[in-house]
Amino acid sequence: MKNTVVLILAVLLLAAIPASAQPKPSEPATIPGSLNKMWETVEKDFISLADAMPEDKWSFKATQDVRAFGDQVKHVACANEAWGKKLRGEKNLPERCDLGGPNPAKSKAEVMAYLKQTFQMVDAGLAATNAGNLLQTLSGPYAGSNRLEVLNAALWHTTDHYGQLVVYMRLNGIVPPASR
Repeated sequence: MKNTVVLILAVLLLAAIPASAQPKPSEPATIPGSLNKMWETVEKDFISLADAMPEDKWSFKATQDVRAFGDQVKHVACANEAWGKKLRGEKNLPERCDLGGPNPAKSKAEVMAYLKQTFQMVDAGLAATNAGNLLQTLSGPYAGSNRLEVLNAALWHTTDHYGQLVVYMRLNGIVPPASR
């Protein structure tokens, strides 16, 4: 009987709490906002991963027939540049990103500066994206025929190479920053 009274009092007290004290549901996410949330994480993780590899290991290759660590970072930077320019509607996209592209950066410091610059280009493209222009037609040789496809390609491509570079780091006894 005593437990029943306590239970009834608890229910009445909980019912007396005003509805305004309950947390409000978060605003529904937009597609560009959701893409940006993922892109910010990938950008932070990729830059910190590239920066964490010592410069003397930038020439490391997991096997003889693959790109060196630094070459992969430059490849991602070149692809970011291509997608960033494509999002702006530019026609002069860099050529041969598969080989690192035309940017003259060679040292770790130069490639890191280039990488950060190209992430900013995609950031700007994302910032200019909204529900009304997601399916805007974009032309050019790099993956994606509209803004949504370009942004997804950039996101996929960067995470693909991130995963490869994690292996390179671990083969060198380095724990990637995101795993620390």
